[in-house]
Amino acid sequence: MLQINETLSLADWELSESFMRASGPGGQNVNKVSTAVELRFEAERSPHLTGPVKNRLKKLAGRRWTLEGALVIQVEDTRSQAQNREIARERLVELIRAALVVPKRRIATKPTLGSQRRRIASKTARGEVKTLRGKIGDEE
Repeated sequence: MLQINETLSLADWELSESFMRASGPGGQNVNKVSTAVELRFEAERSPHLTGPVKNRLKKLAGRRWTLEGALVIQVEDTRSQAQNREIARERLVELIRAALVVPKRRIATKPTLGSQRRRIASKTARGEVKTLRGKIGDEE
């Protein structure tokens, strides 16, 4: 079980981890030990997340969201497999917590009378500038 907050936790079957060799520096160790972690969360099939939360999670995940509806997080930050696992799980929890936050609805407001007048005045001034660009003999 992966605890997201006091009311939401994910079941073990929703998460799968695979390990591979990390790229980058590390000497001989990097060629022998599989320290990089790929955490896969089957978000689309998860019964614990609602539809709107899944949509927000998909938007937040970006390229990490697969066509099958899974969220894939790859971590190769440290040389320790255990630390990379912990970092991957923390990133998943942060993403889901961010998706749980419902964005505030924007309330449409009317433009003020002053802003309307300023807009019209700037449009008029711009139109006058453009009329002055015509040919001198073209005064109609």
